Amino acid sequence: MIPVQHIHPMLVHDLIAVLRGRDIGGRSYTGTVSTILAVLAGLSAVAAFVFGSIALDVAEQGGFHSDIAEIHESLGGMTAIAFAVWALVRTLAWWRDLRPAGVGAVAVPIVEIAGAILLIITAYYGGQLVFDLGVNVLHGAA
Repeated sequence: MIPVQHIHPMLVHDLIAVLRGRDIGGRSYTGTVSTILAVLAGLSAVAAFVFGSIALDVAEQGGFHSDIAEIHESLGGMTAIAFAVWALVRTLAWWRDLRPAGVGAVAVPIVEIAGAILLIITAYYGGQLVFDLGVNVLHGAA
């Protein structure tokens, strides 16, 4: 059996070693995988926003109201739009077999890191709703 402490390096560092220096654009293997992941992220973000809005409506009908919920909803909308737009950009780049070079090669990872930061901030407020305020979970536990 693989020692537990070796799983993280295998998951993270081996992937980095395999993909290091590979083209993430165009119709290369990594470009295709990267585009598919961007599309899945965009679809997931939009679905999460839609169902999150429904969940907030249910909570508000039950008398819940919080500024944290409003912040989370606003961030969720921005996240859904940002990820959907990025999915479209990546799909268009893949379709046209465009490969980022120069400033574009630097811009792609910066945009993706910014998206990850936006997602983390959105998730933080969502975590506060569930874990600190018990939105839509307290009644089920009772």
